[in-house]
Amino acid sequence: MSLAQQIQQKLESAFAPSHIEVQCESHMHNVPEGSEMHFRVVLVSEAFAAIRKVQRHQKVYAELADEMAGPIHALALHLFTAEEWAGQAPESPQCLGGKA
Repeated sequence: MSLAQQIQQKLESAFAPSHIEVQCESHMHNVPEGSEMHFRVVLVSEAFAAIRKVQRHQKVYAELADEMAGPIHALALHLFTAEEWAGQAPESPQCLGGKA
């Protein structure tokens, strides 16, 4: 199972999302080919209702504590309630230190 699949499985268990996207974006960075270190997560869950953005991030980081201590180098989080969700999240910017 890929790290992206592990992340998705953990987040699905913890947050019962109505929408989830977990994308490995390591290919956009200056890392060895095949690396799984940089991820983008879009998560829509009612678990985020009535809590601030910082608290939402803290909850996700807590669920992924093992991965954050190890293989994950960067994690872009886009966290919404169903009411806030507009059907898309911002794309990640190109890495300024990317491959030449």
